Amino acid sequence: MLATKTTSAALSLSISQRIITAGFAGLLGFSMLYVAAFANSDILHNAAHDTRHAIVAPCH
Repeated sequence: MLATKTTSAALSLSISQRIITAGFAGLLGFSMLYVAAFANSDILHNAAHDTRHAIVAPCH
């Protein structure tokens, strides 16, 4: 039997760094959805509309 050595590099973040990262990700996601939902471009609006249907979010 072959012995294998595995190592994993874990990224250790403090609680404050995790909160900042989660806040930034949430803000980025919300702003992308907000921009896509109110865009004048029909293609962009329809893509956002289809995404809302795909995640079973009410939109009508």
